[in-house]
Amino acid sequence: MIGKYSPKRLMRKMTLRRRAQGVLVGLALVGLLTARDVERYGDKFQIALPVMALGCEVLNGQALAYVGRYAVQFLGLHGTKRLMGDAEIAQRPRGGLEGFPSGHTSTAAFGAAQLVTSCIAGAPLAQSAVILAAAYTGTSRVAVGAHDIWQVLAGAIWGILCALGFRPGSASRSWSRQIWDRLTHQG
Repeated sequence: MIGKYSPKRLMRKMTLRRRAQGVLVGLALVGLLTARDVERYGDKFQIALPVMALGCEVLNGQALAYVGRYAVQFLGLHGTKRLMGDAEIAQRPRGGLEGFPSGHTSTAAFGAAQLVTSCIAGAPLAQSAVILAAAYTGTSRVAVGAHDIWQVLAGAIWGILCALGFRPGSASRSWSRQIWDRLTHQG
């Protein structure tokens, strides 16, 4: 509660236009404050997108659910990297392991999917900019040899699935709740 306004009430008062402007300003600041380097832009967008999405979810009153989905994304991502070991698909183009899936891309796609479906739904210019920033993150990873295209695509898919899955009111959340209830109520 902020003064007499709850986060949900503040979000309702903040128009779609203002939210879209805020997201565009955030992306512009990343562009202006980042060293002119392909890899650095991707590094910054993969942080900025989920942080902006978190800000929107705080105002929506859904921060805890967002953080839970982010935790699933993070743990699944890094668990997969560890489990893949030295498999060929996990090898990075410029050397090293734990390349599958791309963490930068997954995190950027997670934040972007959340922003375009929740915070700025109905603002096509801002949605396009967010999607392009996430796509730039993935292509920057390929351009610098940190990942190949398949590692980046897997990261994007994982990030989007985690952002959209198990949202309040979603079929996947309903389904998992029914399974949980059946498991915990059998004596």
